[in-house]
Amino acid sequence: MVGVGGAQLGTVAAARLAARGTVVIERGMSDDEFARVETDFGFEFADDHRAFLAVGLPVGASWPNWRGEGRRSLAKRLQLPADGVLFAVEWGGFWGDGWGQRPSRMKDALRTARYQLARVPQLIPVYSHHYLPAGRGSFGHPVLSVVRTDVTCRGTDLADYVDNEFGPGHRAPGARPTVGFWSDLVV
Repeated sequence: MVGVGGAQLGTVAAARLAARGTVVIERGMSDDEFARVETDFGFEFADDHRAFLAVGLPVGASWPNWRGEGRRSLAKRLQLPADGVLFAVEWGGFWGDGWGQRPSRMKDALRTARYQLARVPQLIPVYSHHYLPAGRGSFGHPVLSVVRTDVTCRGTDLADYVDNEFGPGHRAPGARPTVGFWSDLVV
C-alpha cells in the first residue's frame, strides 16, 4: 500500500511528465512487477517513486526500464552512486565524514569505504544520474543528481523535478536534501 501523500505526489509527477509529450510512457508497472524488482534487487521504492511508475513507465534513453532492461544493466545503475564514491576514494582522495581515520593502504581504504557505503541509504535511479532514496513509507525527498561525490538537488520533490528537468527552462531548486550521507555531499 502506498501512502496517500506519496501516491498523490507520484501521480502528479507522472501527469506532468505525460503532459510534456516528450517521453515515451508505457503502461504502468503492476504490483507483481514491483514485487519482482524489489525482491531481485533488495530494495523498496519510495511511495512517490512507486506511484509515479505505477501510472506509467517512462522508457527511452537514460530512463531505467524496470520491465525490459537486463538485470545486469539495472544492477549497474543501482551500484553507480557507490561506485562513483569508491572512484573518488581511490583517485580523488575523498574520505567520508564519520568513516574514521583513512587507512594508508589503498586496498584497506577501499574496503573501509565499501563497508561504510553498504550502510548508507540506497539510491534508486529516476532518470540518468538522478536518484530518489529507496524506502517504502517515505516520499517527498528531493531528487538528487549524483556524479561521483558531486551531489546536487534537481527538484524539491519528484513533481518539481519533472518540471525542472523536462519543462521549458531549468531552474536551480532551493531544496534541502534529506538523505543520510548523500545529503552531506551536496554542493
